[in-house]
Amino acid sequence: MFGMRKVSQAVVGVVVAMSMLSGCSFGWGGDEEKKVSEKKLGDKGTACELPVHFTLATSWKAEAITQATVDRMGPLGHQGPLTPACELDAKPAGNIGFLTVWSGTKGAAAPGGTSRALMKTFVGAENFESNVKFRETKAGGLPATEASYTVTDLAAGEVRPERALAVMTKHGGVVLHLGGLNTGEHKAMLPAFELAEKTLGLTS
Repeated sequence: MFGMRKVSQAVVGVVVAMSMLSGCSFGWGGDEEKKVSEKKLGDKGTACELPVHFTLATSWKAEAITQATVDRMGPLGHQGPLTPACELDAKPAGNIGFLTVWSGTKGAAAPGGTSRALMKTFVGAENFESNVKFRETKAGGLPATEASYTVTDLAAGEVRPERALAVMTKHGGVVLHLGGLNTGEHKAMLPAFELAEKTLGLTS
């Protein structure tokens, strides 16, 4: 095996030289090729197949939410015209909370609607929300509406900040929602939300 080492090195040397002359990568892939081939959460073959895709923060764990699970959730399985499609758990990254992807095709979520109307409907379906602020923005180049607001948790006796982002696709509306156990956890998880917003795109 080791007797072939010089021959192998010579072959590699020739291939590298040809690659430099022709500009071809010969399949082992440079940085640009990796970027093209890299799958994002939401693409086919990932943990959650969605109308949108985005980069998942390091160590976060994504899990698809089935219709059977939504049915078992009862009223918690709906917020306005949307149902949860994917749950991103921050626990493996050291935080307590979730980034949830909601989707729907009816009402304010029907194709052809606006992200602002969807966002207002989604937030309006929250319990005990206040201090709501909407702003128009871009999410990975897509028109989007972002909302920041607070929710009063009567059981815990505290007020928590929440953030949500709405976009429209040809398959209906999608909302990314970030909660958190408390204000500290919410702030610690914001970079994951901002990463998803920055890298958001439509799946094919």
